[in-house]
Amino acid sequence: MEAPATGKQTPLVIYAHGSEESGWIDRARDPYQMVGRGVSVFVYDKRGTGLSEGEYTQNLPRLADDLVAASLTAKKLAEGRYGRFGLFGVSQGGWIAPLAATRAKAEFLGIGFGLVADIAEQDAEQVARQLHDQGYGDDIIAHGKTITDITARVVKSGYKDGLDELAKVQILYGKEPWFAAIKGGYTGVLLSIPVDELRSKGIPRFDKYDIDWSLKPLQVLSTVKVPQLWALAAEDRQAPVALTVERLSSLRKQGQDITMYLFPDTDHGMRNYTVAADGTRKYSNIAPGFYDLMADWAKGKLDGGYGKAYLQ
Repeated sequence: MEAPATGKQTPLVIYAHGSEESGWIDRARDPYQMVGRGVSVFVYDKRGTGLSEGEYTQNLPRLADDLVAASLTAKKLAEGRYGRFGLFGVSQGGWIAPLAATRAKAEFLGIGFGLVADIAEQDAEQVARQLHDQGYGDDIIAHGKTITDITARVVKSGYKDGLDELAKVQILYGKEPWFAAIKGGYTGVLLSIPVDELRSKGIPRFDKYDIDWSLKPLQVLSTVKVPQLWALAAEDRQAPVALTVERLSSLRKQGQDITMYLFPDTDHGMRNYTVAADGTRKYSNIAPGFYDLMADWAKGKLDGGYGKAYLQ
């Protein structure tokens, strides 16, 4: 998709998709938002979605390989009609784009509502946030941390480590009201399944995704040499931002070229919301300024004002 009056100064970007199981061609809004702001975008359906063949996966190194291949194709198709080339990643794509950056020869990265935490750390942060948001105190949140430490061992070992401890917490806390409140990315599912079943069958609907649990996003980012933009949703329940901000700040102190914007009162997907009387969130529009920020970053020139967002 080429922006109007495309030429040798027009930036070209490719998106690393989120974890959705639907394709992006003719469906995703982000590429259209960029094209309307003068940025060309190569759009593809990741493997196993939309028009693409293969099986859907959440194996991030494999998805990064696909992103590198897409980069080669995009540059060939747009030869002579683009200037700066970069990778954008949203949600899960915030893990994938940095993995592909060097091989794709990206000149910049732009990440929207991503994480500098691995999948197990994300699950633990989600559980802590869920318990906090439901009014539980530090003692219960500490119990949640103990549980997510155990479930991380279970998934990382392929159900070989931590199952005895998991059985104990199921018995010890199973009737507590807060126990049922635990969801996370996978911990809530593990807590709901008898250990004997996990030991013999695992969780087929998760296992088929072929997740690489060894991936360490902080280590990956430490090798990225190009400028990075991180646009974060300040009240993100799916990708809580505190650890990400801390780690990005640390990398920046070590010399990494990292720009961070936080959008207040926004949740995952950069969605604004209002809070109902029962504490649930009613989502409305995409935060004003988000797409302007991403497009300006692709052009290599920020003006500083993007809705209610603030520099971190």
